[in-house]
Amino acid sequence: MRRAPTKGAAFRILGALRFCRTELSIEMRTVMLWLMTRHCHKCGSEWTLAGQPGRSESCHLCGVDLRVCLNCVNYDLRAAYHCRERRADPVLDKAAGNFCEYFDFARRVVARKDEVNTREASAREQAKRLLGD
Repeated sequence: MRRAPTKGAAFRILGALRFCRTELSIEMRTVMLWLMTRHCHKCGSEWTLAGQPGRSESCHLCGVDLRVCLNCVNYDLRAAYHCRERRADPVLDKAAGNFCEYFDFARRVVARKDEVNTREASAREQAKRLLGD
C-alpha cells in the first residue's frame, strides 16, 4: 500500500518548484533583456548607437524620426494623451519628432516587417478559406 504524502512533503515539493520557477524566470528575464533592443517603430531596424537619439535623428533605412512618442517607453494608448509620464506636455502628432524631456527609447523584441510571421500568415489563410476568397 502506498501512503499519501504528508502536508510537510507537499510544502517541500511546492517550495522546490517555486525556487525552480524563480530561477527560471530570472534566467528568462536575462535572456529577454539581452534580446530586447531599440528599434524604429516603422520598419523595425535596430538603433545601434549608444545613448538616446536627438531631435533630428532619423532611421537609416526608412527615414522617419526616431525621437517620437511611438518609440518611447512611456507611450501607452490607455493613458491620458497616450503617455504614462504625467509631467510631460501633450504631443498631438505621435509619429513626428518632438522635444519631450522624458523620452526614453523603448527596448523591445521586434520582428522586422519583411520577415514572415507564420502565425499571422496561417490566420490569413484560414480567413481566406472561410470566406471563400
